[in-house]
Amino acid sequence: MRKFLLGLFFVCTTSVMWGQESQQEKLEKRKAEIQQEILANEKLLQSVKKKEKSAVNVIVLQNNKIKLKEKLIYTTAKQTKILSNDMYINQMKINKLNRELVILKEDYAKMIVKSYKSRSEQSRAMFLLSSENFLQAYKRAQYMKQYTSYRKMQGEEIKSKTDELLGFNERLNVQKAAKKKLLAENTKEKLSLEKEKREQLKLVNSIKKDKKKITAEIKRKQQESRAIDRQIDRLIREAIATANRKAASENAKANPNAPVTAYTSSKIVLTAESKILADNFRANRGKLPWPVEKGFVSLGFGDQPHPVYPNLVIHNSGVEITTEQGSNARAVFGGEVTSVIVLSPVNKAVMIQHGDCFTVYQNLSSVFVSKGEKVNIKQSLGKIRTNGEGKTIIKFTISQNTTYNNPASWLYNM
Repeated sequence: MRKFLLGLFFVCTTSVMWGQESQQEKLEKRKAEIQQEILANEKLLQSVKKKEKSAVNVIVLQNNKIKLKEKLIYTTAKQTKILSNDMYINQMKINKLNRELVILKEDYAKMIVKSYKSRSEQSRAMFLLSSENFLQAYKRAQYMKQYTSYRKMQGEEIKSKTDELLGFNERLNVQKAAKKKLLAENTKEKLSLEKEKREQLKLVNSIKKDKKKITAEIKRKQQESRAIDRQIDRLIREAIATANRKAASENAKANPNAPVTAYTSSKIVLTAESKILADNFRANRGKLPWPVEKGFVSLGFGDQPHPVYPNLVIHNSGVEITTEQGSNARAVFGGEVTSVIVLSPVNKAVMIQHGDCFTVYQNLSSVFVSKGEKVNIKQSLGKIRTNGEGKTIIKFTISQNTTYNNPASWLYNM
């Protein structure tokens, strides 16, 4: 029973180790992704530093770099913890093998001594000849054969367990080296993070004297943003009303004697076709691709403090993603273009309907799609505008009917 429980325990621990190895691979992949994001962010940061007159946008980039460094440190620490658990399990296996080898070697040594004492062919022959009858002689011959076979088997088992022990020791040494490397990486990243924070503090202190100018600029941009939000809200309501009129017409044709349903301009009544699209869209929540191939979130969703002046509150109905100059906006899911909006002479937007959800892609200099067109996931919608300060930023929003959602809960790894 004890052997069975021990066996069961090690089967379980082996399964845990396999799971940990799979998790380690995922963490290593995520770490590589974060490192690529840091490199891309650094490239953008250096580009903006050359062109940017105000330090505020540099601070936004620097903030993102700090967040990425913190993610990298957290991921590496998680890898180290999993590796430590794996090492502990391996050490337990090594201890068990050592105990088993001690017992095997002691038994084997006793057997060799016993075999040595009765090693002569004469003593073996006498052992057989002293049998009282043929049956007893046969049994004694079988016993001697089994004894020799058992001794050989014990020797092979000792060799097998010794090889297994050497394998575990080698693996443990590799894990120790990997853990040492991870700890060194984390120490290096923490020092780098402290340096980034010191640079950030210098930048913040250098622009505090421009508070009035920055405050006025923030208020102006917030007014512009709210005016655009109102325009997009109106277009969403128009799209809902159009969809509901179409649904009402189809329903009246299919059921002429049915009572007339009251429709509103704030909620889409889904047809069978649009319900499938809406369900598919919602099923991919948290897995949707970003609306750009590369970039980082330079302004998050909702009300948030200004990066330099925490008392100043900034409102955002979506997320702003800074990307490389010349980048295209792309659809995060399949759907139908319900509007191509000219927000200003230099700012266009595309609105796509996915059942009862809408995604909007703002700050495009040119548009590649037209109203009524069906688009596929990751299809290019237009070129993102680069402003006079050298910034290439797309504003992306998601709403269910007229209620704005945080895109971070919809997009992959945001």
